Amino acid sequence: MTTRSLLPARRPVPGVFVALAITWAIGWLVVLVDGGHLVNQSTTVSLLHVAAGLGFVAVGQTLVILGGSLDLSVAYVVSLSTLVAAETMAGRDSALLPAIGLTLLVSAGIGLLNGLLVTAGRINAFIATLGVGLLLKGYLDNGYAGPAGTTSPALVQTLGYQRVGPVPLAFLLLLLVAGACWFALARTRFGHHLLAVGGDEEVARLSGVRTHRVRVTAHVLCSLCAGIAGVYLASRLGSGAPRVGSEGLYDLESIAAVVIGGTALAGGRGGVVGTIGGVLLLAAIDAVFNQLAVDAFAKQVVRGVIIIAAVAVYARGTLRKVAG
Repeated sequence: MTTRSLLPARRPVPGVFVALAITWAIGWLVVLVDGGHLVNQSTTVSLLHVAAGLGFVAVGQTLVILGGSLDLSVAYVVSLSTLVAAETMAGRDSALLPAIGLTLLVSAGIGLLNGLLVTAGRINAFIATLGVGLLLKGYLDNGYAGPAGTTSPALVQTLGYQRVGPVPLAFLLLLLVAGACWFALARTRFGHHLLAVGGDEEVARLSGVRTHRVRVTAHVLCSLCAGIAGVYLASRLGSGAPRVGSEGLYDLESIAAVVIGGTALAGGRGGVVGTIGGVLLLAAIDAVFNQLAVDAFAKQVVRGVIIIAAVAVYARGTLRKVAG
């Protein structure tokens, strides 16, 4: 039996984009009735900036979930990455590349630790990554009372605020990262193995797939994506922020985007295209609510309803397949 024969059928996930279009149309109408304007350049730029920050994390989260795992440490990896980047740069353009390199190295190291705890340590991914996240939280809470470091002016100008028309450079970078992950999943051995491991780890192992190596690699890539998000947020804020990841709920929000995008929480089915749709949907809801001046509590209620509905739709579809 070949690895390709283990792969579940992968279908496009257009539903989330239909939901995005409907949400945007309804939002535009409600905002218009309220006397505002939703479709303008400033709103579009803001929406895409929000999508970029969450999108980097969600793309990485997609990889670990596809492999049948999970990462609850990403929010703290994001926060730590902003600090590593900003403190290393210390406002110097000359330190830009070394700072980015160090940030990604630290992020990859955390991902490696997560992967080894899940595979070699045989610890449930929820517990392992939550534990690593709490360790990082303890370090951040004890070591930093507020913002620290200064981001390179060149990074602020380019990644933080430069645009191509109404599209921020950061969002284009997100599309590049998502495209690379899509290619890896669809066209490389790693991608085929990752989907096989998420679909049925034991069958994949018996077919010769090095399941532990695949899952560790997925965790490293997930943390690298969180590190990229940290560099981006540092460019927006101009300094390191020890609470930006947890206050932004990047752990739960990224999982929500993945689920809304159609990726199965059990692993083995889904992809980054749907995740980008999920990210844009959450960002669109934010944009509409900001225009309507809706409070944060209501935003979270709506998000919760959307996530529950997405999981219910997935579960219902799964039950129909089993019954059929």
